[in-house]
Amino acid sequence: MPRPVSPPLPDASTRPAPARWIGLAGPTASGKTAAALALARTLPIEIVSVDSALVYRGMDIGTAKPSADELRAVPHHLIDLIDPRDAYNAGAFVRDATRLIDAIRARGRLPLLVGGTMLYFNALVHGIDEMPTADAATRAAIEAQAAALGWPALHAQLAQVDPVTAARLAPQDSQRIQRALEVWHASGRPLSSFHAQRPARADDAVALISLEPTDRAWLHARIAQRFDAMLAAGFMNEVQRLRARGDLVATLPSMRCVGYRQAWQALEGEFPLAELRERGIAATRQLAKRQITWLRSMPQRHVVAAEAADAAQQVRRQAEAWLAQGAVQAVASAA
Repeated sequence: MPRPVSPPLPDASTRPAPARWIGLAGPTASGKTAAALALARTLPIEIVSVDSALVYRGMDIGTAKPSADELRAVPHHLIDLIDPRDAYNAGAFVRDATRLIDAIRARGRLPLLVGGTMLYFNALVHGIDEMPTADAATRAAIEAQAAALGWPALHAQLAQVDPVTAARLAPQDSQRIQRALEVWHASGRPLSSFHAQRPARADDAVALISLEPTDRAWLHARIAQRFDAMLAAGFMNEVQRLRARGDLVATLPSMRCVGYRQAWQALEGEFPLAELRERGIAATRQLAKRQITWLRSMPQRHVVAAEAADAAQQVRRQAEAWLAQGAVQAVASAA
């Protein structure tokens, strides 16, 4: 698979205003945490999580949440933000991240936005319209139809009203198909129209580093190793504790996160527990595939091969080069 070519920095005479933050994106298990910590050793950064699963309290093992030592090594934000029974969305992320970027810069430090929720990155860069909230009756009707016809049939329905969104979703991606259909029924507008890019402004300069594997087998091996490590660390005990609360259900966004959804289904007896590992790894691979598709739609990114032995050092060197060349607003020296 050919490696995407990163765009060169524009000539100084045409270069936009410098970016106010650096982004570090990549599919799950691509090494983002290690690269971010390496960057923290040389630059005065604070990390803003760009991850729709890390916002949930009590969901630590299955989200590969940073360890206590990693959290102590550098300030982190937007982690353990809400309870799993509550919802979080791209609009809330943009509001929270914008506030944090301003506050971090006011402290003389550099915001480093790290994660794999590409919708959040896209919303922060391009803006996003306020989408309609979920309607219980509409959701129930969609779920009933899915139970009768199957999610591939609803994916085909989505392709009729929102081909852009349908094209980036797998036919079995029930969570996202359902949400896209909910938005269509509630607003009469395709979900993709809410993600439409607005015209760029002078303060929209983006400094985005993307860790992307050039060897898919390398990423698949990393995903399997991570899932095995989660199971060994007590992931199923974590899911059982969440189920024992009594106020969480399988349809909540938190419980539909990759891994948690498959664990919940296994505990419900929807398939044998012995199949959990295989199904969890397969679902994580599909997530990584969607993340890579999103990244390839972002031409402004600077690509680093995730499997390179010096990937973390390449990330650090690129960030330092951007700062030296003025592509990123300078920050005060670390105290």
